[in-house]
Amino acid sequence: MKEQKQKHKKDKTKEEKTINKWKVAFLALLGLILGLSAFFFFRATQQREAIQYETQPLVQREGEPVLSVNSNKEQINSLIDFYLQNYQENSDVEYHFQLENQALLTGDFEILGAPITFYLYFDPYVTDNGNVQLQADSLSVGTLDLPVKQVMRMIEKSFKFPEWIEFDPDEEQVLVRLDQFRMENGLFVKAEKINLVDDDIQVSLYLPQDKEK
Repeated sequence: MKEQKQKHKKDKTKEEKTINKWKVAFLALLGLILGLSAFFFFRATQQREAIQYETQPLVQREGEPVLSVNSNKEQINSLIDFYLQNYQENSDVEYHFQLENQALLTGDFEILGAPITFYLYFDPYVTDNGNVQLQADSLSVGTLDLPVKQVMRMIEKSFKFPEWIEFDPDEEQVLVRLDQFRMENGLFVKAEKINLVDDDIQVSLYLPQDKEK
């Protein structure tokens, strides 16, 4: 009888130790989940200092264009790749932009030391003054559920963009300021039409004002 009591006591002690281990593991997991939730909530609601863009001189694109170009996504993607390779040559982090049935911006940034790949899709629109407005449509960030506004703020702060690219995370928009962009040969560009589904892209080229005379 005494041996049975001792055995029962040992079994009970072992069972209590097992329960305690599971309890500790559960509490640790719960704490991790709560901590991550608090972190993402803090990052999503944190007030950030607004980035001030330097006002670039506007390009004078008056008169008739010297050349109108009909292009397609493959040709434009080749130009974008060539430009970004040179622009990001000395950058530690890289992003990619390409045209599919939507415009796609993709790259990597770190959250809690872990690399996260994002895929941000935009619908492009030509504005009245020939610029291009990219309206965010959908976002993929692995298994994370993050708001578009927050990811756009992180992208804006993590990557180097040309001065004529303006982010507006609150409106979930990116504005391609072609009226502030000049090609190396001095030509100016104005967007006329962007229809990605039908693969129809039209732009006009303008000579510098002093060369039009």
